[in-house]
Order: sequence, then structure tokens, then C-alpha cells
Amino acid sequence: MEKLSASTSPASPGSASGLKRGTLGTPGVVFLVLAAVAPLTGTVVVASLAIALGNGGGTPFAFLVIAALFLIFAVGYAQMSRVLVNAGGFYAFVLKGLGRTGGLVAGLIATLGYNFFVVGTIGTSGFFMQTIIAQLTDLDVHWYVWGLLSIVASFLLARRGIDISSAVLGIALVLETLVLVVFDISVLVRTGFSVEAFSPDAIFSGSLPIGLLLAATTFLGFEATSLFGEEAKNPSRTVPRATYIAVSIIGVVFALTSWAVVSATGVAQAQSASQEHLESGDLLFSLAGQYLGDPLVKVMMVLLLVSLFAAMLAFHNSAARYLYALGRARVFPYALSRTNAGGSPVVACVVQAVFAVVVAGAFALAGLDPITSLVPSMIGFGTLCIMVLQVLAALAIIVHFRRQRDPRIGRTFVAPLIAMLGLGTIVVLAIINFDIVAGSDALAVRLLPLLLVVAVVGGLILGPYLKRKRPQVYAALAEDMDKAGLDDAEESEPLPSPAA
Repeated sequence: MEKLSASTSPASPGSASGLKRGTLGTPGVVFLVLAAVAPLTGTVVVASLAIALGNGGGTPFAFLVIAALFLIFAVGYAQMSRVLVNAGGFYAFVLKGLGRTGGLVAGLIATLGYNFFVVGTIGTSGFFMQTIIAQLTDLDVHWYVWGLLSIVASFLLARRGIDISSAVLGIALVLETLVLVVFDISVLVRTGFSVEAFSPDAIFSGSLPIGLLLAATTFLGFEATSLFGEEAKNPSRTVPRATYIAVSIIGVVFALTSWAVVSATGVAQAQSASQEHLESGDLLFSLAGQYLGDPLVKVMMVLLLVSLFAAMLAFHNSAARYLYALGRARVFPYALSRTNAGGSPVVACVVQAVFAVVVAGAFALAGLDPITSLVPSMIGFGTLCIMVLQVLAALAIIVHFRRQRDPRIGRTFVAPLIAMLGLGTIVVLAIINFDIVAGSDALAVRLLPLLLVVAVVGGLILGPYLKRKRPQVYAALAEDMDKAGLDDAEESEPLPSPAA
């Protein structure tokens, strides 16, 4: 029987008393981030939407602007990650900068966002598996069955340890990125990349704000660089380095591939061409048929399924670590902090997977179409939650370093301030245009952002409650955060027992 234990301090590699430390190098963390981004899925879905609903032929410019914004954000993010190593990601950042109540608000928002996102990946993965496998093999199985098999496989891999997940995600990432590179090169050789995409007429065609908003959604998941900090080798160096590398690769891949797409369709015709393929979602496959041939299109279809699974596995790991971090702090049941011999937060993984299966199952039992109901509502809301977290994290970075009177004004104040204002603008755009983010204008979907209000109010109530009724738990919020950043050689006093 698998050995479980509850951790209160960092564990040495190979022990069963916490997350497995020293497991991930820079490449492993980068793989986890890019797998969550899912370049092929992002190109098929998000880039096509940005071209159709955003600024059309000028979409490559939108990706470059957003990449620059996130690189600016990464400057302050890197400084914070050097003084704080915690499996709580942005929750820990906000806790460090804005205090316990602010951290609880961020933790609740993060838990909602990532868990909803995994539910959405069940629908996305299940739908495309049903469609593509039926097309290639004539085997037609209900989408929920495929989605269920995918989340079970994700759980089993996550249970084996983050190093196994990283290896699997690395292989998937290389394959899906390779097919995009082949497509890009084919367009470059046969048609050439049109510089017209960066002309003022193209950049400001359609809706540039919507183009920027949709481009920003492709950067969701880079928070994994800090979420897996406790499991990284030399996290004070690995996390900042992985952040810069991941954001740069995301920006380059999406900018180049969207440039190839608009060049292949014609910059002036890109928006109308993408709108024609909007319902079927096959713009990239249609162009790949022309530039790569039918055999490689089939390979691309299979790799799309691999990409979807990689994204599910990455977000499942991220969601589980939020549950783990909040369980370790005793905000959620302490059992969520239990890990197995491989250092995996197995209880949190079980809870996360069961939640996703039950919610997705409710949609399936109701006979709702996953693409028009489950996917837009769950992933749209998850996207909004993570964007709000990014803004809170930028604010927390500013407050923390100003409190410390840090002399590095450019890195600890100017850069995060620019990022906060830019990301805050995107959040406002996301709320105003939530029907576009979620892909649905149904009333129930448009009301989902109200759950953010519930999370904020819940955190504001929970903070004073813990301080008054459970002071040890309230105090331990900061203690847990500090313990997570200790070196392996350091020992720390255990948190209060559940009985206390």
C-alpha cells in the first residue's frame, strides 16, 4: 500500500514527508509551463479566434505586445521568486505582499480558477478525441468517456511524481512544437512572411483590444514556474530563468505561427478567412492541408490530442498544488497536504480529479454539448481567475519591496507597476467582453464572473474568522510560507497539530 504522510516542512529528495525537492531543472519547469500553454491547441483555438475576432492580419503584433508585457511582469516576478519558494504560486506571492487576508482571497480565486480549468480540459479533450478518433478510425465513443480516460491517465501520471509528468510533457511539447515549426517553414519557403502584418492598417484593423485580450490568454500557465519551485533544483535560479525562457518561447511561437497563418491567407483577407472557419475550428488544418499535405494533417490531428492531454496534465498538477498548499496551511482540510513516497500530493490529486469528473459528468448527464456549454464556461471563468491573480501578484510584488525599501526601483517598482496596469487593463477587457473569452453569450456564462466576488468576500470573511477563532492557523499561514523557502539543511518547528 502506498505510503502517505503529511508535511509541515520541506522534505529532502526521496523522502515521503513532502513534495520531492531537487527534482526539476530549468528544462523540466519550462516543459511544465509550455505544456499548460499547449502551443498546438493554442494555435488551433486561440490564435484563430484572435484573427477572427481581434485585429485580423495584425494579430502577430498583438502577440508580441503581450509577450513584452509579460516579460516586464517577469522582472518583478523573478525578484519575488528569489525570496519566496512555495507550492502556492501566486497565492504565496499575495500572502507575502498583501498579508494573510489578501493571500486567502488569492488562494480561493486560484483554487476556483485552476479547478474549473481542469473541468474544461475534460470537455475539450473529450470532444476532440471523439471527433478526430472517429474521423481517423470510425470508432465513435462519447466525449465524456474519452475525457474520463484522459483525467484518469493524468492522475496516474501525477501520482507517479512531477519528474514523470515533466518527462511526458517534454516529449509532447517537442512533438507539437515541431509540427508548428514545419508549417511555419513551409509557409516561409512557399509564400513568404508578409511584412504587411506589421503595417498600421493591419495592426489597427478589426479590434486591437480584443486581439490583445485573446493573445493574453495564451500565456496562462507560466505561473507553474513558481508553483513547482519547491520541487526545483536551486529554485532561486531555476524559477527566474525558467520564467524568462518560457515567456519568450510562448511569445515567439505564437507570433511566428500567427504570422505564418495570416501570410498564408493574405493579410487583408485573414480576418474574413478565419471567420469562415470559426464554427468548425479548422483554419490551421485547412492551411496545413495546402502546405503540408494530407498525411501531415493527420499527424497534426493526433498531436492536437497529445497537446490537449499535456495541457490537462499540467493544469491538473497545478490545481493539485494549490489544494496541497492550502491544506498544508490548514485553510483547507489538512489531509490535502499528504504526499506519497514519490513526493506527489496524491490526496490533493484525488480530490481535484474527482471534482473535475463530477462536474463534467453533470454536463454529460444533462446532454449538453461540451464545446458550446462545458468548455466555454469552465475555461472562460478559469482564464479570468488566473488573470486576476496575475494583477494581484504584481501589486503584491510592489507592496512587498516598497515595504522592504528595496533600492532596485526599476526591477521592484517600475516593472511590476507597468505590468499591473497593463494586466489590469486586460482584466477589465476580459470582464467587459467575457462572452468572447468564454465563447458563449448565455446568461449563466455571463454571470460566472460573480463567483469572483464570492471568492473575494469569502477571503475577507475567512481572514478575520481565522484570526479570531483559530489564531494558530491564522499565524501559521505566514509560518508555512516561510518554511517552504528554507534550504534542505535547515529544520523548522512543526505547525500546530490538527488537535490543537
